[in-house]
Amino acid sequence: MPRKLLLPYKSAFSHFRAPRGLHDSLAMNAARSGYRVFSANSTAASTELAKKITERLGAELGKSVVYQETNGETRVEIKESVRGQDIFIIQTIPRDVNTAVMELLIMAYALKTSCARNIIGVIPYFPYSKQSKMRKRGSIVCKLLASMLAKAGLTHIITMDLHQKEIQGFFSFPVDNLRASPFLLQYIQEEIPDYRNAVIVAKSPGAAKRAQSYAERLRLGLAVIHGEAQCTEQDMDDGRHSPPMLKNATVHPGLELPLMMAKEKPPITVVGDVGGRIAIIVDDIIDDVESFVAAAEILKERGAYKIFVMATHGLLSADAPRLIEESSIDEVVVTNTVPHEVQKLQCPKIKTVDISLILSEAIRRIHNGESMAYLFRNITVDD
Repeated sequence: MPRKLLLPYKSAFSHFRAPRGLHDSLAMNAARSGYRVFSANSTAASTELAKKITERLGAELGKSVVYQETNGETRVEIKESVRGQDIFIIQTIPRDVNTAVMELLIMAYALKTSCARNIIGVIPYFPYSKQSKMRKRGSIVCKLLASMLAKAGLTHIITMDLHQKEIQGFFSFPVDNLRASPFLLQYIQEEIPDYRNAVIVAKSPGAAKRAQSYAERLRLGLAVIHGEAQCTEQDMDDGRHSPPMLKNATVHPGLELPLMMAKEKPPITVVGDVGGRIAIIVDDIIDDVESFVAAAEILKERGAYKIFVMATHGLLSADAPRLIEESSIDEVVVTNTVPHEVQKLQCPKIKTVDISLILSEAIRRIHNGESMAYLFRNITVDD
């Protein structure tokens, strides 16, 4: 018995032609399945980086309104559909850190409830990153902030030069910790004419690894300043020393623990030769500049004839511009992860390196599902 030839199934609706309006709607939905870039800042000065990133991407900033009400509450309104899209929130951190954090949290939650597919936070300088260790009767605020961001709806974070790389472990979602060092190294090579006669300086032993990385890449010498007058972060008490020992504390008669000797800082010394050379101090954050000013004075006394300070995040709080202007520092070079245009007007020694290129490329690669390895080429664990 011959077998029947199975013909393709013909639906009863195969002759149905969708209305023109429906085709337009489907095309519009397909176009919307891309990505959008929003800025969560309520101040114009803080949106400059977001504008540079969108210009490089050939995109426009998403339509939203972020403002503070008269009672101080933050309000965020999303003015366009974000359903099914990858949303990137660019949030630079101005001086009012807590307001910026609330703006980011509220915008992320607004996008989450608007059915965005993925919400990626682009936070070049991650706030509270210095509070990433347990202090006496304190808290790890950085971990708290990581939990709040996850709860608000973020699914990914792009940041730059975290103060401690271990902060990435606080998050329950991926974190891309980009590096600004290629841009700062390029600045040294192109803007410091006699950089071959320079020496890379760590202003404390804790910054020696970063300085060593710069020195090895530039094939320069290394110097370390040891014996600072003020306590460094590594010397502060952590939770293992809490509660403090009391003179009249009750001790078990059979328990005799060895007493930890108190630290005593030696006189300030410079390990390495800086005489007749350009001194380049490198660090990740420059906030209160007193330690940098003191380091510059020491280097000047040791014979350095020009002093540069290179840092990723230029917070430059309080009287930093005035102190820099009156100090022996010749130039402070920072990136635009943090807005500091006002400080530049107060101190012409402050120079800016633009890092919008690497942030825009990270956004493009994450949206397209491409590998991020190219952005981390030649980056080692100690960088």
